[in-house]
Amino acid sequence: MKIKTLLIVAITATILPQLSIAGSLENLERERALTVMEMIDGKLSAEERWQRLSAAKRRLADLERIVLNDKKLRSKTSNLVKRSFQSFELTFLAHASVENQSSIQGHWFDQVGMSTDDLMSTRVSK
Repeated sequence: MKIKTLLIVAITATILPQLSIAGSLENLERERALTVMEMIDGKLSAEERWQRLSAAKRRLADLERIVLNDKKLRSKTSNLVKRSFQSFELTFLAHASVENQSSIQGHWFDQVGMSTDDLMSTRVSK
């Protein structure tokens, strides 16, 4: 019985620290990365891209509200939290694009320093 209990405690002690629970900011970052990937995906038609980005904008807005209201983030001093709030225009993409009265795509491209001319002058290579 003692060996069984000791074995369970040992396994639990090794497994629990390895479990990672994503917080609100991590979920926002993951969703934002997926949205940017959809923005630049050359395989999507304009209609598919518009549909996907419309849905992504709603998800991003919800996640951004969750992050902005997350009281636990105020006490965190991690680099991710600091960097995210310092680059508000890129982290809170849906809210920032509405404030600037532009689309998510246009706002993101403006923030990373890309223009329509830059995009049109690129070529696809494999």
